[in-house]
Amino acid sequence: MTDQLKGSGKCLCGAVSFTAAAIAPEIGACHCSMCRQWGGGPLLAVECGTEVQFEGEESIAHYESSAWASRGFCKHCGTHLFYQLKDGGDYIMPVGLFADDTGFDFTQQIFIDEKPEYYCFANKTSTMTAAEVFAKYMPSE
Repeated sequence: MTDQLKGSGKCLCGAVSFTAAAIAPEIGACHCSMCRQWGGGPLLAVECGTEVQFEGEESIAHYESSAWASRGFCKHCGTHLFYQLKDGGDYIMPVGLFADDTGFDFTQQIFIDEKPEYYCFANKTSTMTAAEVFAKYMPSE
């Protein structure tokens, strides 16, 4: 991560709030079929490392969405809170959750090979295929 930001936010109903100590300012869009099914479109998210503090943890539901990550959401309102890597515990969080949205820059798109043709972003970003994402982030066994 480059110059890190700090931030906080909460779910729609307020049952869960959080503070992230080290947010990467680079926004990434994930076009994978799971993210699109989870939220109805691409996931626009930022990497937050492991230093995320939650209040209202009893209201967080976890879904083991793959062998390498789980997803967390509010049990009450359904707000998507995070995507957490099992190896290392890093949180990837939707950028829209943060109360202060200044300082972010949209720089990357992943699973670009799974993006449907019905939308496209005008921003010039780096792109990665599913294979490239797995090669970079999936632990080798």
